Amino acid sequence: MTVPGGQIFAFSGILRSNSDTRTKFAEHRPDVDFSVLTLFNQPNVADIHDHLHSQDVIFVEGGSVANLVAAWRAHGVDEIVRECWQNSVVLAGASAGSLCWHSGGPTDSFGDALAPFHEGLGILPFSNGVHDDFSDQPRREIYRDMVASGTVSGGYATEDGVGLHYIGTRLNEAVSIRPDAKAWRVNPNTGYREVAITPRII
Repeated sequence: MTVPGGQIFAFSGILRSNSDTRTKFAEHRPDVDFSVLTLFNQPNVADIHDHLHSQDVIFVEGGSVANLVAAWRAHGVDEIVRECWQNSVVLAGASAGSLCWHSGGPTDSFGDALAPFHEGLGILPFSNGVHDDFSDQPRREIYRDMVASGTVSGGYATEDGVGLHYIGTRLNEAVSIRPDAKAWRVNPNTGYREVAITPRII
């Protein structure tokens, strides 16, 4: 997608931006004005509010979602990005950068074992299970157990390579860069009920 005169902004889930990510993005999308905001040790821009409101897209990298959201709240970023969304700035991200916009979901932010995270911004009023097909952790099973027990609300799970496209708070479609990957709608229903969502390949 070309954004004429566009800008893109990236957070890092670990509060430092990954220079490899910046380099790769700049190489692949020279048409986009790419800027980075970091919060550690202190914000790298003079006015976070003005910086974020000047963007077309806010993209959030992965990492520890618990640390990410805690730092945002300490700096007032949680309210700023909500204002940005209300003013039609596109919010996006992968892994922790997806989970943060939702109400919560499983995370390994607190240790190796997956635990419920309830402190998402809740801009999207659903839980979110990321890395649903990740073989090194039982993310698929644990997310569905959390939904079934009411530990987290119903929501959407995504296998790696799949993105959820919302318009407002309504899921418009799932998209994927992998032909066999899926998204899932998971709701509590005497346990849980899941419905596969076949993504559009992009």
